[in-house]
Amino acid sequence: MNLLMVIFGLVTVLAVIGTFQAFKEKNVLGVLFNFGTFAVFGFFTVMTILNQGFPPSLH
Repeated sequence: MNLLMVIFGLVTVLAVIGTFQAFKEKNVLGVLFNFGTFAVFGFFTVMTILNQGFPPSLH
């Protein structure tokens, strides 16, 4: 699960960068999809880290 959170965190960071680029290019559909990706993957990453802790605890 630890490596998965790193990958999802990178996707979140790239979605933020893509959102800013789409704003600069005035691309409404790009902003919509990039912000949606940021919201979904960012929420999942943050809530998983809060729920399991970082580094994740082994049961």
